[in-house]
Amino acid sequence: MRKEWLTRNLAILTLVSLAQDAASELLYPLIPILLTSVIGAAPLALGLIEGCAEAAAGFTKLLSGRASDRIGRKPFIVAGYSVAGIGKVMVVTASAWPLFLLGRITDRIGKGLRSTPRDALIHDSVPEQHLGKAFGFHRAGDNLGAVIGPLLALAGLSLFNDDVRKVAMWALIPAFISAALTFFIKDKSRAQIKAQPSIPPSGPLPAPLKRAIALLVFIQLTNIPDALLLLRLHDIGFSTRGVVLAYVLFSAVTMLLAFPGGYLSDRFSPRIIYSIGLLAFAIAYFTLGFTQNHTYAVLALVLYGFFPALTDGVGKAWIAGLSASNQRGKAQGVYQASMNFAVLGAGIWGGLLWSQGEKQWPLIVAAIGALVGIFILFGENVRNSRKPS
Repeated sequence: MRKEWLTRNLAILTLVSLAQDAASELLYPLIPILLTSVIGAAPLALGLIEGCAEAAAGFTKLLSGRASDRIGRKPFIVAGYSVAGIGKVMVVTASAWPLFLLGRITDRIGKGLRSTPRDALIHDSVPEQHLGKAFGFHRAGDNLGAVIGPLLALAGLSLFNDDVRKVAMWALIPAFISAALTFFIKDKSRAQIKAQPSIPPSGPLPAPLKRAIALLVFIQLTNIPDALLLLRLHDIGFSTRGVVLAYVLFSAVTMLLAFPGGYLSDRFSPRIIYSIGLLAFAIAYFTLGFTQNHTYAVLALVLYGFFPALTDGVGKAWIAGLSASNQRGKAQGVYQASMNFAVLGAGIWGGLLWSQGEKQWPLIVAAIGALVGIFILFGENVRNSRKPS
């Protein structure tokens, strides 16, 4: 007997994300080499391109989530994965950095178009009491793709004698499989919109929802982009392939723990599970900030895998549980776009403070920030437990 939370839409969307993440994470460790060594751009171009791409994704998420409440989810999901595939074609065939920039922005616009309507559709398709499990299951599939992608990249580098351009081309296969699978989605929200044409437009988000978003975004300002963690491994002596393998290990841990994290968030307060994820973050960042030892660094990265497993899907489920039916896309759009800009902000301050040395202070400062976030969430949990039922 099929579990009532494992709906057709959730299964298809998980397969879609698995394939797309395999494509994206195959490219991710190759992008710096492709841009600087193959195309010949300066390292500054990498920072400019990734910053613009992140901003494009954030703005698009904000718009697509709100629009999907009025139009329906499926058109944005199909368009988003298709546009991302076009962006990847532009990236792997670019001969100059402006074309590479255009490709990355196109890819991230695709991500922005699909992400919030997809998460709103998961909410539409799953019973309310199972949201944590649903988002955790989806996140696990997403991270399985994040394990497969870098492993394919390593295999390709060995097969093609480190020809980065040829290996990058492999990303197009799972990207187009992902786009094709979106046509099998069933969008109930479109039928509801047609059946209730007089449904009033959504007003401002309710205060508890805005408070939760503000709290999570504040905590996210400590979350330095993972690229800087990988740079830290390189700085302390890891080889390029060693960095990629460490990234695979991190993604594997996240994949294995994402569903249990979502399951536990259905049974306990999301704030508790999120706080455990932040504790793993803080310990891992402290370790990576201080250590030069490769074994400790790998163990820290394994522990860091707990963080996205216990926060990404849990955060989405938390926001979904606080949003009304006519605001699901808008709520996810505001939340995810705000988190995008917070990561961008963390990347800016982390990059500005980054330096060579035995200790990496941005990681240590971020760990302290995560501990502050735990205390805030603990206070919120106590405050909510005292409210009259």
